[in-house]
Amino acid sequence: MNFHSVGIICDFAEENWPSMDLIADMLLQHLETDHVSGLRAIRLCPRMVPRFGSLPILRRTRLAYNADRLVNRMRDYPRWLRSRVDVFDLFHVIDHSYAHLVHQLPAGRAIVTCHDLDAFRCILDPAVHQRSKLLEGLARHALRGFRKAAWVTCPSAATRDALVVNRLFPADRMTVVPNGVHPSCKAQPDPAADAEAMRLLGRKAGETIELLHVGSTIARKRIDVLLRVFAEVRTEFPTVRLVQVGGPFTPAQDSLLRELELANSVDVLPRLERPVLAAVYRRAALVLQTSEAEGFALPVIEAMACGTPVLASDIPALREVGGRAAMYCPMGEIAAWTESAIALLREREREPESWCARRVAGLNQAKKFSWAEYAKKMIGIYQGLLTC
Repeated sequence: MNFHSVGIICDFAEENWPSMDLIADMLLQHLETDHVSGLRAIRLCPRMVPRFGSLPILRRTRLAYNADRLVNRMRDYPRWLRSRVDVFDLFHVIDHSYAHLVHQLPAGRAIVTCHDLDAFRCILDPAVHQRSKLLEGLARHALRGFRKAAWVTCPSAATRDALVVNRLFPADRMTVVPNGVHPSCKAQPDPAADAEAMRLLGRKAGETIELLHVGSTIARKRIDVLLRVFAEVRTEFPTVRLVQVGGPFTPAQDSLLRELELANSVDVLPRLERPVLAAVYRRAALVLQTSEAEGFALPVIEAMACGTPVLASDIPALREVGGRAAMYCPMGEIAAWTESAIALLREREREPESWCARRVAGLNQAKKFSWAEYAKKMIGIYQGLLTC
């Protein structure tokens, strides 16, 4: 069989974007087990060179890290990729924030996955999302590359529709390809992972009620809402704790923690191995997703796959992913969030049959999302472009 080679263009590992790394890993894993499509997929990504971070005076500073990201993304990666374009028949840029790399690729041979509109918001709404002239210029360069793509995939119809409404890409060259659930996300116990979660949190599962937030702490995640709701819930359930996985709090968020007297009631965990993250999902009473904007929201389906109910912002992408299995609140409305969270925790305590039904609904919703199906749809897109 003659194979067509597909270069899977990934994020720098050193940037530590768990969701982007997961998507690339799952796609490559499933493409490697495909023996009928005539495709051979190869991971493409150079090593990030720490020029500024290696200087003693700048070592481990945010300034050095950002300078290294800029040089590696905008100079090193394009040069590295340019020398490999003749080796591959097709390219798939996993992260739209790397769409500037499309400028280095042959016309008609690049696919870009667009997860959300974050990278372009400083162009779409500069009054609200102000950036420096440099960062705005980089965003425009990425957008020009994005628009050169032969095809764009999106994890949700919400993201596709936003691209169309903002006239960033034509609808007839886009396909919605939902993300999947990692196989480690399951309701059944995993003794080793469960033990590691217990060690990290310093208590046994079920010892106290745990609310969980999985994700970064960037502005659109609305951590301020999360913390204020948590503070209100504690008036009804004084021993409840909040677990944050995915990134440390910002100085402003730390200040709010102190203001609300929550500092001793919150556990912040580092990036976790997938089985341990699943164990943290399993032991949580409830997962909260307070975001004001999302392109998909993996934590919603991951929590459901682990048997944990979800309370989420009532925004298009979260409704699309959570379906009828999640419970929704108006974005940013503290009173509504507090009332819903308390009602769910009371249901958990007092109405076991209703709580069980809620968990089963979540498990069934999560089954709709598969990395095998994700790879199958991507293969169809690859084959379509290769035969054009």
